[in-house]
Amino acid sequence: MGLGLSISAGLCFSLFSPLFNLATNDQFHTLKEGVPHLTVYTAFFYFSVSCFVVSAVLNVGFLYHPMLGLPKSSLEAYVSGWDGRSWALLAGLLCGFGNGLQFMGGEAAGYAAADAVQALPLVSTFWAIVVFREYRGSSRRTYILLGSMLFMFIVAVGLLIASAGQRSQISVQYS
Repeated sequence: MGLGLSISAGLCFSLFSPLFNLATNDQFHTLKEGVPHLTVYTAFFYFSVSCFVVSAVLNVGFLYHPMLGLPKSSLEAYVSGWDGRSWALLAGLLCGFGNGLQFMGGEAAGYAAADAVQALPLVSTFWAIVVFREYRGSSRRTYILLGSMLFMFIVAVGLLIASAGQRSQISVQYS
């Protein structure tokens, strides 16, 4: 069961960015003549609404039909127990905000480039160092390597942002 879920989640995740790119750019001209493609904001709205609906259905379904023989729960128990759920809500809002920024970056720099520089390593390493203190007691060399990694990642994102203007000027010349 776990392997099947992992494979299906991997397939969905790997197909998401190319399909989002098709929805907003339509490079293969799949839309009929005169039909406008989705803007990034419209696609992000549909993506967010569909994520909300799917997660609500799955959460309620797993409350009443849990996996692995766990005890059943109810919607009333779910709504009344907010222990730690505010952190999950904040994480979801931050993730949605980050997705929106990534989609806008994909529109500006190209989706392959935006996927390549997702801020996941930057944010997770920063949290590991500052918030969770996972590297406490590590050698000075470890901190130098971590700092170098963060610096190089930030420089790479800066170079990508700077190159976006160059690419748009080049594409205008060849139009």
